[in-house]
Amino acid sequence: MHLLAISDLHLASPSNLDALRSLGSFPEDWLIVAGDVAEQPDRLEEGLALLAARFARVIWTPGNHDLWTVTGPDGAGPCKYEALVERLRALDIITPEDEYPVWNGPGGPCIVAPLFLLYDYSFRPPEVALCDVVAWAQETRCVSADEALLSPAPYPSVRAWSANRLRLSEDRLAALDGRPTILVSHYPLRQDLVRIPRIPRFSPWCGSVETNDWHRRFNARVAISGHLHVRHTDWRDSTRFEEVSLGYPGQWDQTRGIAGYLRQILPG
Repeated sequence: MHLLAISDLHLASPSNLDALRSLGSFPEDWLIVAGDVAEQPDRLEEGLALLAARFARVIWTPGNHDLWTVTGPDGAGPCKYEALVERLRALDIITPEDEYPVWNGPGGPCIVAPLFLLYDYSFRPPEVALCDVVAWAQETRCVSADEALLSPAPYPSVRAWSANRLRLSEDRLAALDGRPTILVSHYPLRQDLVRIPRIPRFSPWCGSVETNDWHRRFNARVAISGHLHVRHTDWRDSTRFEEVSLGYPGQWDQTRGIAGYLRQILPG
C-alpha cells in the first residue's frame, strides 16, 4: 500500500494519453495528481476517470492548464474550476473543496491536503517592480501563456484570485491543529525551489512568497508540487519537497511508461 504522486500529465498530447491508457492497475494505492492534466474538461475527466479505475483513491488539485479558457459549456477561470470540481466529485475523486482525506497506510497517519493555489508574481527579483514584471519577462520571451488564457473573472486580477485562495487554504490548514500533513499544490510552496535555468524569468508565474513557511506552520512531512517540469527532491527544515512532473512528450522517457514516473510519497 503506497501513497504515490504525479503531475503535469498534459493529456492534450496523444502520446501522453496513450501512455496513460497503458498504465497498469494499483488497486491498493492512492494517487495524488498535482495539476495540469488537460486543458479540455472532457479530456481531463477522461484521464482522471482512467486513474480512478486503477487506484484505490485519486486526489486532484488544479494546475493553470486545467483552468485555461477553452470553448465549451464549462466557462473559464473560477467558473471552470467549480465545474471541474462537480465533474470529479461524480467520479469519487477528492478535490480541494472536499474534506481532506487521512492516509492511514505505511508512514501515516497524515492528512493529505490538496491546495488550490495560484501565483501573485512575488517570485520575482526584488529589483523588478510588480508593474514591470511582464515586460521584464518578455525581454527573454518567458511570459506565461496564462496572461492570455487564464481568466480570473469575476476577480479583478489573478493576484486577487490568488489572495482569496491563499486565505481559504490557510484557514483550513490552521484548523488542523498541527496534525501531520502532506501538502499538495500545483505550484512550489517556496521560491528557492524554482530552479528553471532554461526559462529563468518564468518564476513570477510559479507561486507566492506567502507560502514559503507553510511546511513549518502546518507540520508537513512532504510537500508535493509540479508545474516546473523539472523533477527533483529537496529538503527544507526536515520536510521533503517533491516535484513530480511528467511533462510534455520530449521531457520524459516513454520507454519507462508513466508507471516509471509515479513518485512514492509514503512510505518514504
